[in-house]
Amino acid sequence: MANKWLFKSDPEHYSYQDLARDKKTVWDGISNNLALKHLRNVRRGDQVMIYHSGSERAVVGLAEVLSDPYPDPKKKEARLVVVDIAARGKVPRPVSLDEIKKQAGLKDLALVRLPRLSVMPVSEKQWKTLLALAKA
Repeated sequence: MANKWLFKSDPEHYSYQDLARDKKTVWDGISNNLALKHLRNVRRGDQVMIYHSGSERAVVGLAEVLSDPYPDPKKKEARLVVVDIAARGKVPRPVSLDEIKKQAGLKDLALVRLPRLSVMPVSEKQWKTLLALAKA
């Protein structure tokens, strides 16, 4: 079964609307060690929720991973990796961080515990809870 992830993006830099317009992109710019560790575990076919940071602070869209991690072609640093992702649709309703924090079943979500982390795993149960909130 495919793993589930949450990728954070600053919408002023690259928004879900940009991804939807481009249809696919190279997900790069990750330099935090823990986020890189997670990104190295991402695999082709995995599912991703895109979360807008900044003033929006909400899950806004879904994506699919198109490639296993590979060295960042724009950087000379071997530890930096990227993946290719494709847009799979906006969520019916954005799910705000405040809403996420109110859910007992999401208290262990890395987004709540490690708010600055830009790539994080999401359990199957957490994924289903987030999707249910997006449809509420």
